[in-house]
Amino acid sequence: MKLQKKEAIGENLLYVMVWTAIILVPVLNSQMMSELHVNFEKVLIAWRQIAPYFVIFALHNGYLAPRLMLRRKYGKYVSGVLLLVVGVFAGVYGYEEAMPFEAVYGELPDAAGPQRVSFTNLEIYWNVVLGIFMCGANTGIKLIYQSIRDEQTMTELKHQNLQAEMDYLKYQINPHFFMNTLNNIHALIDIDAECAKSAVIELSKMMRYVLYDSGREHISLEKDVQFLENYIELMRIRYVDAIDIRVRYPRPLPAGVTIPPLLLIVFVENAFKHGVSYNRSSFIHIDIACDGGMLVSRIVNSRHREPDAGRTGIGLENVRKRLDLIYGPKGYGLRIDDSDPATYTVQLEIPTFNA
Repeated sequence: MKLQKKEAIGENLLYVMVWTAIILVPVLNSQMMSELHVNFEKVLIAWRQIAPYFVIFALHNGYLAPRLMLRRKYGKYVSGVLLLVVGVFAGVYGYEEAMPFEAVYGELPDAAGPQRVSFTNLEIYWNVVLGIFMCGANTGIKLIYQSIRDEQTMTELKHQNLQAEMDYLKYQINPHFFMNTLNNIHALIDIDAECAKSAVIELSKMMRYVLYDSGREHISLEKDVQFLENYIELMRIRYVDAIDIRVRYPRPLPAGVTIPPLLLIVFVENAFKHGVSYNRSSFIHIDIACDGGMLVSRIVNSRHREPDAGRTGIGLENVRKRLDLIYGPKGYGLRIDDSDPATYTVQLEIPTFNA
């Protein structure tokens, strides 16, 4: 909407500039012809003859074009333009016949001579032609600006639709994530009540992030990694020492680097979901590096069960869609290597943003 208002202001400013120039031309021309002073009598003649065009422009620009032309009422628009132009000049010529300029302002010997400053002192049919031409020019300008506004509106709507879709995908991950986390806490209650209490504390930290930070378009890399740490601590409480969990990233993390929220958690959660077994050796290794404006995240986990054929899970499917919307299909790198039956590797490369 702000862009449309700017375009409307720009269009009106163009009209003001054009009419200011038209009004000033007789003044400057009269001064140049007299060389010493402005001949106000000649200026008044010019303004008097320009006035009908201004009336036509004002009515056309304020009513006929926006109410008829831009609403595609072409028949009424053409009829309205013809009636307006012919009516105005017919009225002007009728008034001049009844009240000649000389009768009001006195004789001006050279008013009609070669030094006249008005270019509108024409026969009525030429004035009608010029009036119609002016309406056409006004219509062309309005159509150009209307096209610009329509294009900006479409761009804005596309952006809003993309943002709405990203928000939908992002918040669709949250219930899925918390459902799994609550299931983990439920399992801990029967095993170790104290561990379950600690898990609730870790979950509260994560919920604070999701409620207050994840709604932003970008979040600091430090906060997103801390969110991962809280989740991993929650998993450590559940699995104790039954799983080899390693997390490596630069310490301290580079300041001012931001990424879209809730991207990395999907792959970490997937690693715990498919890479952990109570009766078999399991591991999850997470490496995060930030270099040259790119974030590279590599997650390698043990593999104990095959995913259902044709199903990639809500989280992975949503994160792919989000990545496509944020960066474009070729603006990021996501490689999943499941060729080894014992390990599962995910590598994500995304551009970072600066706060």
